[in-house]
Amino acid sequence: SEGFLKMAADLSVVGLVEEFVVGQHDAPAKDLATGVIDGKCTALEIVEALGASLTNSEPRTRGRGVHLLSQVLLLSYSTLSQKEVEVLVIFYVDRLKDHHLITPYVLQGLKALSMSSVMPEGLAVMVLKALFQELHVQSLLQSDRHSVYSIITNFMDNREQELKGLGADFTFGFIQAMDGEKDPRNLLIAFQISRDLIVNDYDLGSFVEELFEITSCYFPVDFTPPSTDPHGISQDDLVLSLRSVLTATPRFAEFLLPLLVEKLDSDVQNAKVDSLQTLMACCKDYRTKDLKEFLPALWHSIRREVFQTAVEKVETEGLAALQAIATSLSKSVIDSDAEDSLDTFLSNVLQDCEHHLCEPDMKLVWPSAKLLQAAASASYRAWCKITSCIFPLLLEQFNKHKQSSQRWTILGILKIFIKLADNWSRDEEDENSLCAFKDQLCGLVFSALTDSSAQLQTVGTGTLAVLGSQQGLLSPSDIELSVDHLNRLILQEDDPQVCAAALEASATISAIHPSAFISKMVPALTRELSTEPMETKDDVEQPALTRHVMHQRSVRALAAISTHPSVVQKTVPVLLKHLTDLQKESADSKGDVAILTCQSLQLVVEQCKDAGDSSQYFHQMVVPCLLGLAVQASIQASAVGCGSEVPLGVLCEEKVIAALGTVISTAYSHRQTELVSRTISQVVALFLDGNDSFLPENNLGGKFHPFHTPSPPWPQTQLIALLQAAVCSLPKNVVVPQQERLLAQLIELCCTSNHQFTYTSAAKCVAGLINKYPAGEQLDGVLRDVLKKMDSELQRNGGDCSQPSSRTRIFTLLLWLTKSLVLRYHPVAAALTDKLLALLTDPELGAEAAEGFSLLVSDSADVLNKATHADVRIMYRQRFFTENVSKLVQGFHAAGKDNKSNYLKALSHVLNSLPKQVLLTQLPSLLTLLLEALSCPDQVVQLSTLGCLQPLLLEAPHVMGLHIETLVGKLLHLTTSPAMKVRISSLQCMHALTKLPSHVILPHKARVIQALAKPLDDKKRLVRREAVAARGEWFLLGSPGR
Repeated sequence: SEGFLKMAADLSVVGLVEEFVVGQHDAPAKDLATGVIDGKCTALEIVEALGASLTNSEPRTRGRGVHLLSQVLLLSYSTLSQKEVEVLVIFYVDRLKDHHLITPYVLQGLKALSMSSVMPEGLAVMVLKALFQELHVQSLLQSDRHSVYSIITNFMDNREQELKGLGADFTFGFIQAMDGEKDPRNLLIAFQISRDLIVNDYDLGSFVEELFEITSCYFPVDFTPPSTDPHGISQDDLVLSLRSVLTATPRFAEFLLPLLVEKLDSDVQNAKVDSLQTLMACCKDYRTKDLKEFLPALWHSIRREVFQTAVEKVETEGLAALQAIATSLSKSVIDSDAEDSLDTFLSNVLQDCEHHLCEPDMKLVWPSAKLLQAAASASYRAWCKITSCIFPLLLEQFNKHKQSSQRWTILGILKIFIKLADNWSRDEEDENSLCAFKDQLCGLVFSALTDSSAQLQTVGTGTLAVLGSQQGLLSPSDIELSVDHLNRLILQEDDPQVCAAALEASATISAIHPSAFISKMVPALTRELSTEPMETKDDVEQPALTRHVMHQRSVRALAAISTHPSVVQKTVPVLLKHLTDLQKESADSKGDVAILTCQSLQLVVEQCKDAGDSSQYFHQMVVPCLLGLAVQASIQASAVGCGSEVPLGVLCEEKVIAALGTVISTAYSHRQTELVSRTISQVVALFLDGNDSFLPENNLGGKFHPFHTPSPPWPQTQLIALLQAAVCSLPKNVVVPQQERLLAQLIELCCTSNHQFTYTSAAKCVAGLINKYPAGEQLDGVLRDVLKKMDSELQRNGGDCSQPSSRTRIFTLLLWLTKSLVLRYHPVAAALTDKLLALLTDPELGAEAAEGFSLLVSDSADVLNKATHADVRIMYRQRFFTENVSKLVQGFHAAGKDNKSNYLKALSHVLNSLPKQVLLTQLPSLLTLLLEALSCPDQVVQLSTLGCLQPLLLEAPHVMGLHIETLVGKLLHLTTSPAMKVRISSLQCMHALTKLPSHVILPHKARVIQALAKPLDDKKRLVRREAVAARGEWFLLGSPGR
């Protein structure tokens, strides 16, 4: 039976071979390869079956036979035995001498065999010798040349030692094979082989220059891939691959560097950029001996490009190349007898640049400064050399020139070089080399700070910050004088840019020299905040306005200098006292100042998030103080009565409470678990039980019970926003104490409070807690209870027009709860979304439900975001869209005329949140609905839809062109909309229409040009600008070259 099966297998192989060779069908090759892999036949049996074909006198028949064998081997080479590989290699090498029609198939077979891991030793060398001797590679077709390169690459990967045994003959053979190659696909692999020859230490022998010549002839690469190129090879791919070869060894230096100088002297910008980038890459491995001979020529070329070029890219790369040269020279070890090449090179740079620093017209000051800066950036040694030479010159020129603009230039250059000193770390005992110029620099900077020019003051302030950041450079008296100047600039200087620069400088210096700011700036800012605005007559408002501005600057300055723990403990009490004073004053204009104070406190918290002492200080002192102020204000307001005409104070304003919430949220969002866990329980106890023992002032004037039933006063309930800021910002690994009880009270408040800010804050808090609630039966139970309560409330008041606020607050809870579950992919999210979809037809809540879809897919600033550690899943918007788009479309078609706009608005909000790529895939099915939305009278829908259409017009012109008649009509109508934003957006879409195929839009040209004449006279400049751009493009349609 075994003999019978073998006979059947042989007959099968013969049949498949005959079908491939004689029948000219390619499918049998795959069947035979499968047989080899499965062990049903062997490669040698296929050779045996091919016997007559391989010895046929007709070259095409022999080629067909070799083609079949090669196809089989390409699919099954990994299953071949060592003996099979040996026999097949000898067979294929012999076939290289056959007719040229067979050569492509022979190369395919050798390519397959070169990937075999069981090839006997010596065969790889035999194959390569045969390739180099029998073939003229560059006379082959592109695919065949690619096969040769692939064979070489495979052998270099797995037969490296054998190939190295060939010595320089292998290098010479490859050079002959590559010489004259033009195809980008082949060049990529040839460049890789060239680089591997160098970096893997193959013997280049006497062929170093030849290897350089056959690769450098492609430099610089000039290649523009065709628009229909299926291979995806870009010019950058070739540039980087060639550069990796040219810069692979310093042995190329004597050939490469003259070539780079030659290309730098050309007029082709790309050649200049490529040469400079190649020079930078060289310098990473080149040393002084490689560069020395060519330094004068390289410097001459770089200097010329920086001084004369009008192309920013060339200048940037030239400066980077100069830095790379100086860096390479800096790495050389200086012998006592040898010349210091870095010193010599920098002397040449200084000689050609420093005299420009002294020219009266100062035309070449900045280019010279850029060159010197690039050289100085190379190393500390280079920086010392250059600064020691140019600082005396620059200081002299500053005193010599009296014009502010010239002084500004010189001071800006000094600032750059001083800042460079930060690039290198020095031992503390090492003296700063700038100390020799300290007195002159300080005098120069202080004179700039007192100059009448705001521009000079600004750069002087920046220079002071750089000087102050140098450890041990400025003396205590210099620091104190600096702080005095900064005080003056912050509190007295009119120019806002100077003030901003002074604030930035204060922040920098205070981190290093906190004591001077504690003793001088903090008291000055405190005095300023305690100064009341002067009472003035009605026609004299400027002094009071100025004092108001000074208060704002003082608050910002206190935040800016809070960079050191010791400063924080001095500045924060001042900010808190200021907040307390604002509450006592109860003036209408104090709300903005209170918000600014809260923002400053929030900035301080952010700056101190990594400082353990400061974070502890905030949790133990600042957060309790803020809560105490807010609670006390709410109790006092409750006692006065909500309907009273007596002002309740700034801390009862919603926007101020929201600002306080950002401070608390930032404090609790930090990942210091132990500290956060310890204080959050006190915050929760305050709101649930009125436990105010941790607040700094126990004498609050009453009881704080925001959850007290039946009707707690709104000044107390609105502070739920502060509770939300704390508990919803916690890291996920921190457990919220009394969470179930807290959720129950919050949900009750959502259902009973008539105060919008209160029930919205409560809904946010519920959403934030539910979003991080661990999955399981407990969460499912909480959600069941909430859903049951919401359903009963919505149904109970569904037809009661006297209870509109009741349904609105339940809807608010539903909306935020839906968002919290959508973000975390919870299964109940689908049911809640269906409830919102159902509400789109509700006569009372339909418009709010439509607008609510914007909240579902947009980022929220204060809760349910990454900053507050919410569970936000990747691509949740795309998932929400996919699950609900069909429901929105079906609902739109089924809805009555009055409710269609709600569906359109909801859909436009969801579409506007999607990435463009996702939108394009859904375009055909939604385009009709989007066009319908353009006719919706709701301006929000119009604007949102136009925002969706504009990118689609640019990205999917062929689909949009099918609806050109409707698009043109609706867009032209919207160019006369009452809303400016709609007019602008519709004109932008009209502009984008010109990107559609010409034959589609040309019939509408006359109509559009006439209609767009009206927006040219629009009363708004922004509309007129868009109209000019759009009409101009329509005018040019059909013109030659368009």
